[in-house]
Amino acid sequence: MNINGKHYRTIWMEDDRVTIIDQRLLPHEFVTEDLVTCEAAAVAIADMHVRGAGLIGATAGYGMFLAAKEAADTGDFDAHILACANRLKATRPTAVNLAWAVDRQFARMAEATAPEAKITIALRTAGEIADEDAAYCRRIGEHGKLLVEEISRRKSGATVNILTHCNAGWLAFVDYGSATSPVYAAHDSGIPVHVWVDETRPRSQGAKLTAWELGRHGVPHTLIADNTGGHLMQHGLVDMVIVGTDRTTRTGDVANKIGTYLKALAAHDNGIPFYVALPSSSFDWNMRDGLAEIPVEQRGQEEVKYADGWIDGRRGEVLVAPESSPAANYGFDVTPARLVTGLITERGICRATEEDIIGLFPENHA
Repeated sequence: MNINGKHYRTIWMEDDRVTIIDQRLLPHEFVTEDLVTCEAAAVAIADMHVRGAGLIGATAGYGMFLAAKEAADTGDFDAHILACANRLKATRPTAVNLAWAVDRQFARMAEATAPEAKITIALRTAGEIADEDAAYCRRIGEHGKLLVEEISRRKSGATVNILTHCNAGWLAFVDYGSATSPVYAAHDSGIPVHVWVDETRPRSQGAKLTAWELGRHGVPHTLIADNTGGHLMQHGLVDMVIVGTDRTTRTGDVANKIGTYLKALAAHDNGIPFYVALPSSSFDWNMRDGLAEIPVEQRGQEEVKYADGWIDGRRGEVLVAPESSPAANYGFDVTPARLVTGLITERGICRATEEDIIGLFPENHA
């Protein structure tokens, strides 16, 4: 994505440093941050300097490279790598991309014996993870654009209204995004589109990030309160829903930001197609029952009780609930496959069934 005329990914190497965009300060400030230790990468993931399935995975990949650099100066290379791997995996339990990236680094580094060789492999593998994420998201856009084109034809070229939830855009991946990639592809090809952007409480990723992204790209959009989507669907103001996912089972159950399930129910009730866009790294090939098996992260109650934003030119927080009231903060919910119209992947579009998913990814049949 271009920011002030310069193309950025969400994570990159600058000299010998891993650099990210500190997303906590968006949309009001664009600030980059250097990660120089594995612990810094873990903190960036846990405290949401970076967030989104693909970017969490890419950051974990680079975190393992930083761990390898550190391990060379310890008395036990493998012990330090294992400790860092466990630290990274513990930061955000729902997004499967995180463990996938760490395990991929583990397997690749095991091919070498000398520490310097392991460091070289870890750097190369981190780059491969990031490059694949960007390439897969670009392909998701190409496939998803076909769905938008079809709706546009049915509407005789009138604007296609797309609802999305949370941020599954460029900022949630290395580039392009998942749920927004078809939007960008359609917009760039001249198809009139408009996006309804859920604010996505309690951290307001839709309001802060998705709206900012779409505005920077020139995509028409409207920010709405989280519970507005059903009303819009009832009145024919939504043509399709596209969301992302942090973990999808081999049978098509989808874990995504809390509130996604309610959007799927409303879409189902109103006959509106509900699509999930994801790179293959977001599949958990070992899980079949999303509701029973997918771990749902619970975060601190302060995120619910306080709202943060820009106050007098600086970031600040305000208490919006009774100070004595307890709050629950479930980060994700699970949408069962029966409510999902289709999955948009880098290999194409399929139904949310094990048969169709494995048809696209036969290497995961077992």
